[in-house]
Amino acid sequence: MCGIVGIFDVSGKRTIPRDLVSRMNESQLHRGPDEHGLHFEPGLGLGHRRLSIIDLSTGQQPLYNEDRSVVIVYNGEIYNYRELIPELTRLGHVFRTKSDTEVIVHGWEQWGEDCVQRFRGMFAFALWDRNRETLFLARDRLGVKPLYYGLLGDGTLAFGSELKSLLAHPGFKREIEPRAVEDYLAYGYVPEPYTIFSQALKLPPAC
Repeated sequence: MCGIVGIFDVSGKRTIPRDLVSRMNESQLHRGPDEHGLHFEPGLGLGHRRLSIIDLSTGQQPLYNEDRSVVIVYNGEIYNYRELIPELTRLGHVFRTKSDTEVIVHGWEQWGEDCVQRFRGMFAFALWDRNRETLFLARDRLGVKPLYYGLLGDGTLAFGSELKSLLAHPGFKREIEPRAVEDYLAYGYVPEPYTIFSQALKLPPAC
């Protein structure tokens, strides 16, 4: 179990405060006690808490492609990553690690959004491609790994593996969603994509 967080400014100009992303990241310390990492560039801040499982020595995150134009924070496990490494290598991609995280990066470079159709496993990730100016958020088709997000009043998008990461952002409004209360009383849980908070949604599976 790992944890990811991020703040994205769609204008691409705002400087994302380092202490804010760190605060969101530390709220998920229990999800990844082994290591943590941060990435910043204009309009973007990413954070990761790591529980080391695969490639203990070189699987640190955020992880980059060769020219650092693609960066990813990722929670989960790609079960067929050993099969995809030789396939992507034959297509010209160079691997610097043996981690399943790097498979996602090169899979994105090769197949774009369709890369998730090639992955068998449980995952949630945020990938930024500077050349395409694209932030790609994705979850596995069964929705095993969670990912919450909210559009804040300042025009930024905040996201994380747990709602508490959004609660760590001072711009997040803790307003209860009436529909969620009704659903909880009727079903005993809040159906996706809704959450108990009006400003937060859960990214649907296979999305």
